[in-house]
Amino acid sequence: MAAPRSGGSQLYERTMMTTLKTLERGLVLTKFYPKKKPERRTFQVKLETRELVCVRAQNARPEQTFDLREVKEIRPGKNSKDFEKWPEEGKKMDKERSFVILYGMEFRLKTLSLVASTQEEYRMMVDGLRYLSEDTQSGPYPLQVERWLRKEFYTLENRNHMVSVKDIKSWLPRVNYKISNTKLREQYQMIEPQLKEIGFEQFSMLYHNLIHVHSIFTEYFPMYSRDGDKLTAEEFEQFLIVEQKDPLGNDSQNVLSFMRQILESSDPIRAVKPHFTHHEFLDYLYSDKNTIWEEDHEKVNQDMTKPLSQFWIASSHNTYLTGDQFSSESSTEAYGRCLRMGARCIELDCWDGPEGMPYIYHGHTLTSKVKFLDVLKTIAENAWVTSEYPVILSIENHCSLQQQRNMANGFKEVFGDQLLTEPIDKEATQLPSPEALKRKFILKCYSMNTSYALKKAQSRLNLHKKLPEGALGDEWKFAGNVAEDSMTEADLSSSVKNGMLWLEDPVDNEWYPHYFVLTATRLHYTEETSVQQADDEEEEVPDMNGHVEPREEGVSNEELHFSEKWFHGKLEGGRRRAEELLNEYAVLGDGTFLVRESDTFVGDFSLSFWRQGKVNHCRIKSRQERGEIRYYLIDNVLFESLYSLVTFYRNNPLRSQDFEMILGDPVPQPQSHKGQKWYHEGMDRAIAEDMLARIPFDGAFLLRHSEFDSSSYAISFRAEGKIKHCRIKLEGRLFTIGNAQFESLLELVQYYEKNPLYRKMRLKYAVNAELVSQIGMEPDANAIYGSADIYMNPNDYMSKVKVKALYDYHAQRADELSFCKHAIVSNVHKQDGGWWRGDYGGNKQMWFPSNYVEELEISEDSDSTPLGSLQKGMLEVTCCIVDKIEGGKGSKQYVFRVISNGTPLEIAASSEEDMLDWMKAIKDCANMAELRSKEHADQERALRIAKEFSDIIVYCRSVPFNESNIPGNYYEMSSFSETKVEKYVNKLKGQTFMKYNQNQLSRIYPKGQRIDSSNYDPTMLWICGSQMCALNYQTPDRSMQLNEGKFKQNGKCGYILQPEIMRHIDYDPFDKRTLVNVDPLTVTLTIIGARHLVKSGRGIASPFVEVEICGAEFDNGNKYKTRTKVDNGFNPVWNDQCEFDIINPEVAMIRFVVQDEDMFGDPNFLGQASFPVKSIRPGYRSVPLTNGYSEPLELAALLVRVDMRNPTQSTDSDIYACIQDLRDRSQELHYQIAESERVGNTREAEEIKNKLKQTEEELIQRTDERHRINKQRF
Repeated sequence: MAAPRSGGSQLYERTMMTTLKTLERGLVLTKFYPKKKPERRTFQVKLETRELVCVRAQNARPEQTFDLREVKEIRPGKNSKDFEKWPEEGKKMDKERSFVILYGMEFRLKTLSLVASTQEEYRMMVDGLRYLSEDTQSGPYPLQVERWLRKEFYTLENRNHMVSVKDIKSWLPRVNYKISNTKLREQYQMIEPQLKEIGFEQFSMLYHNLIHVHSIFTEYFPMYSRDGDKLTAEEFEQFLIVEQKDPLGNDSQNVLSFMRQILESSDPIRAVKPHFTHHEFLDYLYSDKNTIWEEDHEKVNQDMTKPLSQFWIASSHNTYLTGDQFSSESSTEAYGRCLRMGARCIELDCWDGPEGMPYIYHGHTLTSKVKFLDVLKTIAENAWVTSEYPVILSIENHCSLQQQRNMANGFKEVFGDQLLTEPIDKEATQLPSPEALKRKFILKCYSMNTSYALKKAQSRLNLHKKLPEGALGDEWKFAGNVAEDSMTEADLSSSVKNGMLWLEDPVDNEWYPHYFVLTATRLHYTEETSVQQADDEEEEVPDMNGHVEPREEGVSNEELHFSEKWFHGKLEGGRRRAEELLNEYAVLGDGTFLVRESDTFVGDFSLSFWRQGKVNHCRIKSRQERGEIRYYLIDNVLFESLYSLVTFYRNNPLRSQDFEMILGDPVPQPQSHKGQKWYHEGMDRAIAEDMLARIPFDGAFLLRHSEFDSSSYAISFRAEGKIKHCRIKLEGRLFTIGNAQFESLLELVQYYEKNPLYRKMRLKYAVNAELVSQIGMEPDANAIYGSADIYMNPNDYMSKVKVKALYDYHAQRADELSFCKHAIVSNVHKQDGGWWRGDYGGNKQMWFPSNYVEELEISEDSDSTPLGSLQKGMLEVTCCIVDKIEGGKGSKQYVFRVISNGTPLEIAASSEEDMLDWMKAIKDCANMAELRSKEHADQERALRIAKEFSDIIVYCRSVPFNESNIPGNYYEMSSFSETKVEKYVNKLKGQTFMKYNQNQLSRIYPKGQRIDSSNYDPTMLWICGSQMCALNYQTPDRSMQLNEGKFKQNGKCGYILQPEIMRHIDYDPFDKRTLVNVDPLTVTLTIIGARHLVKSGRGIASPFVEVEICGAEFDNGNKYKTRTKVDNGFNPVWNDQCEFDIINPEVAMIRFVVQDEDMFGDPNFLGQASFPVKSIRPGYRSVPLTNGYSEPLELAALLVRVDMRNPTQSTDSDIYACIQDLRDRSQELHYQIAESERVGNTREAEEIKNKLKQTEEELIQRTDERHRINKQRF
């Protein structure tokens, strides 16, 4: 247990120590559940592991375990869904004794809702848990490791609180480490020579021996250890000065104090004269005391008196949502979460609600609704927890005039004088500063008080005859930020109708739900989806720390016997089935045998064998001896494992009074896959591909024997429109695919029917002759993956796939491509074996290594794909025919048909009313399409906003963007969708957009097609000065990870001062010649190793690291990828070096991503870290890794070496300058080629291509020369 906080008084320390002792003994609280009535439970704190344990009674098995690392908030009162679920029971509970623990490592937090028995127990629980939560997250690294080790040890230990070598072997795959039995025994015997069970201290020693990679020390740090055994304080001081460039090394007393703080040693000698062992030194290097992050940036350290327009502002889009845009839950909790994450601009999507007050939700979708006032109260409670700087509320106003007036009153009542209702300085000519606006709420919406509004009002006088009846009354709806219509695009909230309908699967004839969206001209629908709401959760959630409780029965798959052919596990049918199998294989003769789990004696096994025409059964007994399990058939002949027992009796006779016999051949494993409709004996690859080519559905699959190896199988399947194959190896009795193991092919198939096998593809359609006959399609030649030459000419069609080169590549053969870093290769055809084909520099369909490139995202047409990447299909509704299918079809009663261009689509609804509504809406769209098209050009919707609401909009008054009016009024701002803003974020207009942002605010939001709540890349928008890049905070993608990394600086206050260069009058974000007083930066990085990488699902991680620079266009896309370390996520070592030249480091970020390479060679996310380049430190540094939600992964970190220098002042400055000139020349030649081809001058284009080839060859040579020089330096 860590010592109480040093700043506390002696009284506080004594009180807290008493509190923690009480919590350790446990208190009885009332727990509110989501799906069953409240019950009394005992809650105990385990101080050694920093866990909160819930048990039914003292010393009982834990019902739930909560890791205090994951606690985000302890909230007084009854504000949770658990309390809302049981209002009657909740009324009986005192609010003053109630509290809610919010915890988790994702955006959407879980809740633990509790009520204490007395006020004193409430105080102890809340104060104690808050203290422990904070202290746990800030504890020293050695203590963090010890707590983690204890959690792991306690899941393994037996009743005697000991673990065996077998326990360790089963534990290592869980921590992502693969080690041979021989090496494990060697390591174990260093701790326990007799291979006996060990306690925690020995377990800890074993862990440190395993995770410590001695070669890291000997390769990088031998000069700092004169005796080769330890680092003295003087040697560590030199290390800090020379390697880390750390000013701490300039003060010997501070160094001593720092070492004592890290070690926390109880050894009095080391307390006086501290030193590091090699293990301790490497632990320090991986610790958060040695992070790459510049700790000074943990606090506000920028000038907060500059105008708002000079800051980047952390901004949330659709803040109310916890998931996707069409069916996820809207929640007030999402507002609290975003504000506590540092967001300073949040969105309120307001629609008319009951009792005169709006709802907030994603209009016209299945997303749930939350009350407007509830949202405001949550905002007020959470606004200033993380930051005191202003919060901007971006209002999407869809409300009637009366509800707008009520909204205005609500803002004033809830926010009081914190609501900004008039300018800070009425004579100002620029926006006020964050400092001047501390603890203020600023509303952003359309206002009457803009020049645009005045023009709009004037034009409205001419519209009266065109408006619908009643349009001038209060009930005429204000349709969104109409002032921004010119810059917005359709999304789900503006669709005609949307919701869940069903389509019949053509293969299995089952009906599956799909999300449909009807627009004025088209009917769109998604892939198969789920109708369950996001909050439909299991009553009991897994442990927060992901612990796997010890097995109470069954067999660990890490036991030595588990993979043996003779072991049949829990044989279905037990004794009877064993006899059937032995009779079936009696031809193998006497001694034929199998071992199975006992039906009668749980935990024991049975040996069944054939002798002289009959089946015999013997119980294999077990007992504890000196804390270890021993197996035996005869009382005085004991074996340490079942494997040892069987091995002995296969070489020595089994004796009884009647006979003696040596065990012979094992009974073969049951072939449960035979007879399955997906299994094909003797089928070769060609036939498999032909069958799959006739089934045009992803998820179609079959299993077959490998053509080349009788001991292996192959699974062939369709994914992403292509046919793929994967080998399944039979190892002993287990089937291995990648590094996941299964007891049967049937179990393998069942697992991948529920879990993705390849990317997002799950097995779905079992392919056989019957299915091929039923579908009856001609083979899809384009589907054959990896064998394109046989079935098609790849030059006959153009692939849409494009890739960007990560590195220079010089062709090694005549049929290969040469290209430079950043080159774009088009018409790419992916092939098996790590080599792809594509077009570049006039060369067609030539080979290149796939690991030298990254695939570019293909932008979707927003008009044809409003559902974005989730869209599966679309029908034109113009002139379509809609009719009802009488009597329904199959299992669905309410079915209708839409016929468009001769193509019918049969659709089922959940009720007759829903079906008729959809039919009417589609018919109306079909009939009115032509009329709407005609009226669209000469109609304009009325703009209405309540004066009371307009008057409280001060600094963020929304107007359409007017390129000819720059600079405009500083208090007016414009919003852009990501697609609309693209025309301003480029070389042609980037400087114009930058000048706008120097004076006014802009907000960018995701396009409406991102219904999965994915995000755009904000990098180029930040660089062009856009202050508010609104992102979906609930989505764990690259964009949000960059956002979290960027806004971590300046004390995570949500405001980052843009660099001085961005305020320069001539600055052009796309022209490096305008970088005044900005020095370039070369970052040389050595990725040394990693520790504690976390992988979910089956198998052991095979990690590699990607590092990229995200910044200005001329810096963007610099990326490096290490080699893959197979089967080691525990302590992999790479020692890979890379170098990045950054021309504008002021705006650049560096991003580390650790990926797991799966059996298909595809990357799977393990962890990441993103930092502004100006916020990282040189030297040997740890890179703490976070999950997709930017939450810390326990103990997971990279170890890197960072060197940063100005290349224009370095020894390689001449080569650097030459390389930059060649890169500029290469880009210019690319432009000239494009221009020549555009005007049809092919001769000139060919001449320029030859110049380009020479330029790129010289560029590759110069780059290689520089790498050789710098490799010797580092």
